[in-house]
Amino acid sequence: MEKQQILAELTENPKIIDRLIYQAVFEDRQLLSVLHEALKDLGIKGYSIYPLYQRFSKKFLGFTVPAINLRGMTYDVARAIFRTAKRLSAGAFIFEIAKSEIGYTKQPPLEYATVVLAAAFKEGYRLPVFIQGDHFQLNRKSFFANPEKEKNNLKNLIKEALSAQFYNIDIDASTLVDLEKKEISEQQRYNYEVTAELCDFVREIEPTGIKVTLGGEIGEIGGKNSTPEELRAFMKGLKQTLKKEEGISKISVQTGTIHGGVVLPDGKIAEVKLDFKTLKELSKIAREEFGLAGAVQHGASTLPEDYFSLFPENECVEVHLATAFQNFLYDHPALPAEFREKIYRYLKENLKHEWEEGLSESQFIYKTRKKGFGAFKKDWWDLDLKVKKHILEDMEGLFEKIFLKLNLKNTESLIKEVFNL
Repeated sequence: MEKQQILAELTENPKIIDRLIYQAVFEDRQLLSVLHEALKDLGIKGYSIYPLYQRFSKKFLGFTVPAINLRGMTYDVARAIFRTAKRLSAGAFIFEIAKSEIGYTKQPPLEYATVVLAAAFKEGYRLPVFIQGDHFQLNRKSFFANPEKEKNNLKNLIKEALSAQFYNIDIDASTLVDLEKKEISEQQRYNYEVTAELCDFVREIEPTGIKVTLGGEIGEIGGKNSTPEELRAFMKGLKQTLKKEEGISKISVQTGTIHGGVVLPDGKIAEVKLDFKTLKELSKIAREEFGLAGAVQHGASTLPEDYFSLFPENECVEVHLATAFQNFLYDHPALPAEFREKIYRYLKENLKHEWEEGLSESQFIYKTRKKGFGAFKKDWWDLDLKVKKHILEDMEGLFEKIFLKLNLKNTESLIKEVFNL
């Protein structure tokens, strides 16, 4: 199907976007790029959040931007997010997918971006859509075995993401931090050197007129808490190593969370003790000493609801949310039990090698069920409409609570001002 034909059909009958995006994902992969371009021509496109983060770098604006990872039912869940945003007049939120998620959810950048943009079109959302590459990460073992090969692999992913309108990218070289080194600057050396190289690479290939928003990371999520000394060592090393003038706009820190939370043998999630004092201190240092928008918090979606209002209170610029939405889909009472069990059987049969000694069945399922989204992508999309309606109505309620706690209500006018809309 040609782009002009798609444009004509979407203009005449916008409802056909449901059929077109389904066809592009499951039947005609070549249609993805055509639909991607057609939506862009209609003004539904990816934006860099850079201009907003420039505002944050001068003064904390009173709200925290959620970066939401969609692993399954992406089109439907994105639509629910856009509906929530329209209801609250909210405009500052990001759709993201991590390097690892691209693999196990079977959502390459072009597909992910096109699905999200199609959802925006469907819901009549006409503010900027921010799409982000989350944890574009270097594998430590692979890097030290062959640094150039590992860096080139990541550069190729960055190229692919940029071509799909991912104009926000979080570079994660925190896996290369060496805590055995005595000097903090030496601990962070590989981290800031590789981050600088990748920043320079992005600046060389970013589209004309678009300043891609880049993030860095000083401590691997799930490790020890980050310190002001680590932040300063990383930023000073980064600034000295960069060849291009523009580096990162934000910095991810470790303050006590772990991706997905810690699941107990009975399947319940352990309580997390998040260090908000450190988060606020690091955010202030990032902003006041280095001109960044602030600190970014990962692995926060499994925290109690009461915690979310503490992110803007402690001047956190961005918070990453993923596992809670995955859990919401799997654990919702409307999801047919036989469908859930079919996925769990698949995991137990096909991922036995990931069942570590000492893990209960509940822990194994919790750890691996994220991989049920890729293996059963079409099944999730094809769920009965009544089932999806129950799940998504409740999910909208969850998004609304989070958006309100993060002070996103009525941010639409600011977004229009910042982006001259």
